[in-house]
Amino acid sequence: MIAVDIEEERKEIIRRYRKLLRKAKPFLKDDDAKLIKKAFNTSVEAHKEMRRKSGEPYIYHPLAVAQICVEEIGLGTTSIVAALLHDVVEDTEIELDQIEEDFGPKVAKIIDGLTKISGVFDHGSSQQAENFRKMLLTLSEDVRVILVKLADRLHNMRTLGSMPRHKQLKIISETIYLYAPLAHRLGLYAIKSELEDLWLKYSEPDIYQEIVSKIAENKASRTRFIKNFMSPILDEVIKTGLKFEVKGRPKSIHSIWNKMKKQDIPFEEVYDLFAVRIIVDTPHDHEKAACWQVYSIVTDFYTPNPDRLRDWVSTPKANGYESLHTTVMSRTGKWVEVQIRTKRMDEIAEKGYAAHWKYKDGMVSSHESGLELWVEKVREMLEGNDTNAIEFVDDFRANLFNEEVFVFTPKGDLKILPSGSTSLDFAFDIHTEVGAKCLGAKVNNRLVPLNYELRNGDQIEILTSSKQRPNEDWLRFVVTSKAKSKIKDTLKEAKKQAALDGKEIIQRKLKQMKIPFDGDVANQLRAYFDEKTVTDFYYKVGKGIIDPSRIKNFKDFKTEKQKSTRTKTKSFEYSDDFSKMKSSETDILLIGDDMDVLDYKFAKCCSPIPGDDVFGFVTVNEGIKIHRTTCPNAPKLLSNHGNRIVKAKWQSEQQNAFLAGLRIIGTDRVGLMRDVTDIISNELKVNMRSISIDTETGIFDGQIRLYINNTSHLDELITKLEKVQGVMRVTRFESVEEKGNS
Repeated sequence: MIAVDIEEERKEIIRRYRKLLRKAKPFLKDDDAKLIKKAFNTSVEAHKEMRRKSGEPYIYHPLAVAQICVEEIGLGTTSIVAALLHDVVEDTEIELDQIEEDFGPKVAKIIDGLTKISGVFDHGSSQQAENFRKMLLTLSEDVRVILVKLADRLHNMRTLGSMPRHKQLKIISETIYLYAPLAHRLGLYAIKSELEDLWLKYSEPDIYQEIVSKIAENKASRTRFIKNFMSPILDEVIKTGLKFEVKGRPKSIHSIWNKMKKQDIPFEEVYDLFAVRIIVDTPHDHEKAACWQVYSIVTDFYTPNPDRLRDWVSTPKANGYESLHTTVMSRTGKWVEVQIRTKRMDEIAEKGYAAHWKYKDGMVSSHESGLELWVEKVREMLEGNDTNAIEFVDDFRANLFNEEVFVFTPKGDLKILPSGSTSLDFAFDIHTEVGAKCLGAKVNNRLVPLNYELRNGDQIEILTSSKQRPNEDWLRFVVTSKAKSKIKDTLKEAKKQAALDGKEIIQRKLKQMKIPFDGDVANQLRAYFDEKTVTDFYYKVGKGIIDPSRIKNFKDFKTEKQKSTRTKTKSFEYSDDFSKMKSSETDILLIGDDMDVLDYKFAKCCSPIPGDDVFGFVTVNEGIKIHRTTCPNAPKLLSNHGNRIVKAKWQSEQQNAFLAGLRIIGTDRVGLMRDVTDIISNELKVNMRSISIDTETGIFDGQIRLYINNTSHLDELITKLEKVQGVMRVTRFESVEEKGNS
């Protein structure tokens, strides 16, 4: 019986391999097929004893990653070979040297970038962040590392169902925090949308299923609507003689959910649920004229919203995206987004970076190098960045967001910066020295401060002074990674010197007090003055922020509390044990256990209540904090600090009261507030902590903070409140913003 299964699996492996070759065939040259076959055989042999969590042969995974590289990203032979071999160095006996010998330095470089580092990392860093850094640094040499990694991540997300919950949380958090923005920045819109949708599927499964079923419900009416909407447009476009095709597609589930959340509206009120795309097949030198010709036809039939015109044909996005977007009013009173682009633009929009290179040969255009410019900027940032890995990843991530502002130098050269950039960001973009000595700027011949936010079309002249020095305050308003990293470098040098001065002062003071100076004493002083690190403490002494005379009180300092906190949390602090957790019950923090055994608190940023899906996060000074898995801070914590995450669950019998927030929106009427409070206080016996109400032009908007036992208690309350006459919607809200204590 087993022999038959193995034989079936062998046939399936061959089927999948042949499917890969069929897709790759159009661009294979010379010995490419032989090289792919060699990589396939090496991978099959290396992974022959391995299986995925789902029970499937492991080789299915590298084959699927290679298939995504070809079919969905449009990569070539080198990437296929790298995809087939991407896990062999990390998971098997094969060494990188052997890969280089058999498949060449390019493939070896890509695989090296994808191979995780193991070992011990600096305080304040983590294995995840170090691996991100290693992978991103290879961007300096070969962008294909990132593209193969995105294919790997996409397949892992598609097959996430077989993973245990704590692994799912870690993977989806990394995905939404880094990989989805990275896919967007490289122009891989289809992959970015799917990664975001899969994140929602595993983070908010109920919401995801609800949106999926509602989209499916109105599919027939949507198709009918698009057909009627397009009918008059098609007749006119046909008359022009242009070759074209029309696609109608619903917005991604994640973008619909985002709109529902941001605007606090139900699915039915999201007005632009789908977009119509008109794709014109025309020679490159007629592209712009053809797009505007189609735009003219669309707006002859339907009135456009002037605030919703986006012209990325004349000025493409920095990731190479070109398209003309407009939102028009249909005859049924619905807004419809229309995207107009050419076949070339559509392929670049779907396949991003790889398609951009495909079309590069033989084409010259002033804006065509947007992607190359971005990669150059990233290389510059990566090579000049010596911050710790977590800061590095955060800086890189900040560089990914795609909205841009287009500005000019005094000589009329175009500069593209991230939206929200200031005159100081512009100065650093010109040159590091110009940024460091920047006093202010003239924008359109008018003097502006360093924190002036740039607008499209601004012409900027930077004013400098040799006496100017970067200061801490600058970090509050700059947004570009280049500016941030250069300012931090300068401040770090100054801080290092001040910390050395402070250390000398401490040593002299302790010597006078006859207290021996060592690492333990330094750490106790840090705790006494409530500083995050010993260096911060030295720095504040060196700068005179902490008066050295206060150290006299140190003799009276009692360390019992610190010792007890360290004892309670020592098994969790900065240990990699949790990155290697087995999924046994003993690894789970039971919330409701005696808090004298373990020091934990509930995070204020998401106010978890029993029934919520939660995890524990080991902070530096405050023991373990319990967060909801849907907390706004969760992706960052789970992505950067996997080694400090503790699995947690509620004890079923716990009956404490927890603070939760409810927002109630409805049409105002006399007695509405009384009916709401009656249900809360009298019917369900719930205690309220605070209530705030705003009524304007007949709309009631109330926020109530109350004490709840668990999620089912909260759901019962929401259901009853929704039945009150005049109440339109009741939603849970996050209590307060909290800076993550890391």
